[in-house]
Amino acid sequence: MRETPVALPEVSGIITPDQVLQTARSIAAIQEPDGGVPWPDGHVDAWNHVECLMALTVAGLRDEARRGYAWLVRHQRPDGSWPVKMVGGEPAEAAGESNHAAYLAVGVWHDLLVTGDEVFARAMWPAVVRALDFVIGLQTSRGEILWQRDADEIPAAYALLTGCSSIYQGLRCGVLLAERLGDPQPDWELAADALGHVIAAHPEAFADKSRFSMDWYYPVLGGAVRGPEAARRIDREWDTFVVPGLGARCVSDQPWVTGAESCELVLALDAAGLRERALGVFADMQHLRHEDGSYWTGWQFVNERHFPHERSGYTAAAVILAADALSGATPGSGVFRDAGDHLVRVTDDCGCERARA
Repeated sequence: MRETPVALPEVSGIITPDQVLQTARSIAAIQEPDGGVPWPDGHVDAWNHVECLMALTVAGLRDEARRGYAWLVRHQRPDGSWPVKMVGGEPAEAAGESNHAAYLAVGVWHDLLVTGDEVFARAMWPAVVRALDFVIGLQTSRGEILWQRDADEIPAAYALLTGCSSIYQGLRCGVLLAERLGDPQPDWELAADALGHVIAAHPEAFADKSRFSMDWYYPVLGGAVRGPEAARRIDREWDTFVVPGLGARCVSDQPWVTGAESCELVLALDAAGLRERALGVFADMQHLRHEDGSYWTGWQFVNERHFPHERSGYTAAAVILAADALSGATPGSGVFRDAGDHLVRVTDDCGCERARA
């Protein structure tokens, strides 16, 4: 394991640089020989895999991150997607999810911000183009993006708010990457505008998953909802999902806080300018830290047991990305905050009063 000297994140009184590096090493320790970073059950999906690579990049574990990106190139299908689940390098579920494909653009843009390595970004560019073209191929005339194309290449019948919010960030990162590399992609920008408006103004466009905390904070995290409306959105469900001293629930109807959702909420709060709340949630979730630097996936606070009884790479990755955002340690620390630095142009295809105006 070759480590590139970097300024590691530090959040005073919460997490030290040495602890961040230890957490990154816990991710590297579960990376498979072919470069995949699996869930505790052994499967790899492209979204969580990219998140882990971003965390490795923050911590200076560049060789491991690059092996992970090589895994993505190797397993990308001709249509630009990845199988929902890969086990041992083979597809275990063949459908391709739109939000999985879109997240590659976030990872490659983040890598370029942190490392400045344009040669690597150019090498990844064809894969990014295929991935985002797959994504916009699932966009409806109103603007939402259907959540998957199944094994028979049939599009799903509905869209998911959390997935579309992440896709919005992916499209914005893709546009920025395209501009940097001198290969503009206006179709992506138009797709992002339509999608951002639907996320902000058309809840009816999405399947009802409101019991999940991700549907609460992801429109802010992905960048489609910012400013006063972001603060109002956070306030509306704060007491539903945030458990003082423990972190954020995964779902509203279970006494279960999870580390990944807690740290994603931290990133959303930071992006919305709610720094003190972000610091508070980040401090609260540290009870999930294991002595080896990894993090338990969650805590069932009625039974007082870790649930599920596992430590996950994606949770550790979310901790590192949250620490970087709060500390500003790397040039990529604003990758979530900056996702909202764009005025969404309203299209006229959704039929609402705002669009007609």
